[in-house]
Amino acid sequence: MKFSLYSRTFHFLLLLMWLFIAIGLRLTNLTAKPPWTDEFSTLVFSLGNSFLPVPLDRAIAPDILLQPLQPQASATINDVWTHLSTESNHPPLYFMLAHWWMRLFPTEGGLVSLWGARSLAAVFGALSIPAIYALSWLTFRSRLIAHIAAAIMAVSPYGIFLAQEARHYTLAILWVIASLACLVITTRHIQNRTQLPISIVLSWVVINALGIATHYFFSLTLCTEAFVLIFLARLQWREGGRGKGGKGDKEDKGDKEDKGEFAFLSSPASPASPAPPASPASPAPPSPPLPRSPWWRIYAVAAGTFVAGVVWLPVFLQNSYGDKLTDWIQAPRVGFAWISPLFQAFAAWVTMQFLLPVESPQLWIVLVSGLVMLIYFIWLLPILFRGLKIQLKQPETHLMTQVFVAVVVSAIALFFIFTYFLGIDLTRGARYNFVYFPAVIVLLGASFAVSWHPQVGKARSSGKKAVAIIWLMGFFSAVTVLSNLGYQKYYRPDLFVQLIQKTSQVPVLIATTQRTHVHIGEMMGVAREFKIQNLTSPTPLFLLAHQDQNPNTSSDALEKTLKELPRPLDLWLVNFYAPQPEEVKKCAADTQSLPAVNGYEYKLYHCR
Repeated sequence: MKFSLYSRTFHFLLLLMWLFIAIGLRLTNLTAKPPWTDEFSTLVFSLGNSFLPVPLDRAIAPDILLQPLQPQASATINDVWTHLSTESNHPPLYFMLAHWWMRLFPTEGGLVSLWGARSLAAVFGALSIPAIYALSWLTFRSRLIAHIAAAIMAVSPYGIFLAQEARHYTLAILWVIASLACLVITTRHIQNRTQLPISIVLSWVVINALGIATHYFFSLTLCTEAFVLIFLARLQWREGGRGKGGKGDKEDKGDKEDKGEFAFLSSPASPASPAPPASPASPAPPSPPLPRSPWWRIYAVAAGTFVAGVVWLPVFLQNSYGDKLTDWIQAPRVGFAWISPLFQAFAAWVTMQFLLPVESPQLWIVLVSGLVMLIYFIWLLPILFRGLKIQLKQPETHLMTQVFVAVVVSAIALFFIFTYFLGIDLTRGARYNFVYFPAVIVLLGASFAVSWHPQVGKARSSGKKAVAIIWLMGFFSAVTVLSNLGYQKYYRPDLFVQLIQKTSQVPVLIATTQRTHVHIGEMMGVAREFKIQNLTSPTPLFLLAHQDQNPNTSSDALEKTLKELPRPLDLWLVNFYAPQPEEVKKCAADTQSLPAVNGYEYKLYHCR
């Protein structure tokens, strides 16, 4: 009794330690990196504001450009939904939660608090640690596997990358974990041929509905679960066919082998279990009641989830911004682009567990980091596959290991189908891997637990050291992300503003072509840096030259603006994808060798 109480207390405290480590890592340097365009979308729409009032085709001051980042006391949830549904292509759940959450934090110079916005994602990211612990324990009934999975999740560089952005992915991960938990429970009922409780049916439908309302790509998780259920149904159908004298009876030898393979689908009362011979003198025992199939209620879950997803279809289809906002993953594939998805996908898989400073500005650090990662990967791979192989052989873990392997493999297959057959390169966005990230962590926990478990005999000590090395590698990888030496931001407006300060000594016009609010966000990042650093020299103005089909419209807007502005003037064309007008050609192109800046492709002209 005392040992049981001590054990429960120990496990609780250990889980609490993983949770504290996760929170500490996710809140460290939370605002050290500037927000990028997707985060500006979260900030603006969550406030109940819109990008549409930002003036186009004329020079504007930074304060005018930043007005959508100013909280409005009169904004409501209805405003959040109205602007989100007409200007973006995301469902509203996270944005509504962020609307309430961000009100708890004071403004920063009149602008919404970046720490407040990002902390919501960080909190959801930290909650994934007890959630993955619960899922792992539910799946394998092993506290060792649950603790290893929680520890890996706590320091996962990929998990920390998602948790330090003001985006909805960490909330979506919680729904993925919850939905997978329902899948695990359902798998056990299929295995035992018992009825699925109504509470699980309703919970699963609600969880799936909330997942879709958080991110449409949650539907990919549902597809992987559907594949698993079809796989289980097929195995059970084959097992039932043999029990009725199906084609499995044609060869006795093959039938015996298959019974061993699919034995986990046979309940104690199923025909697969041999009955003791009846005595001629005794009456035949009553037939056991037929097991109650869970499949009708599984169909009910599928129907409820389908309805929960279809209600968003009209909103998604009528959104005119959808195609423009997803152009970047639908670019035509030529040359190296045909194989780049393989490298992009592999990079996302690896960084779920480890990542060293391969994006450091120092070349020698990049080379050493790459070499260490390669050596570590070669060392890790046999440990990972050995652990999974043993878990697949164990009767207690065979089925659940198969289920999670099927989830991961089917998700990866879906990504490549979208990429190579539908022309939508999902591998370009590492963040989209959230749809199967929890399943990967559960499998890692199950695999590495084999090395830790006492049954490994003489290798027990070295196995525990291996698991400790794996966790430490994850911790150093987390520090890499926190230091912005891995999973760097796509946009670095802070560096671009520093460059402008060093280069321009006269008033500045920063001009860009604008098609969607993404391009407004690019300039908001620059304007925000000028404001938070309280920079007044050089005096910046911004031009958002709107562009639809004809790029000359942007050129005309720039031509008109330049004629109206006094000289001297430094013109910075940033991500300006249009012909240069005659007025620009009157200015002198800068001949200095200036550094590249992430997210900002620029040209500098001196207009005197």
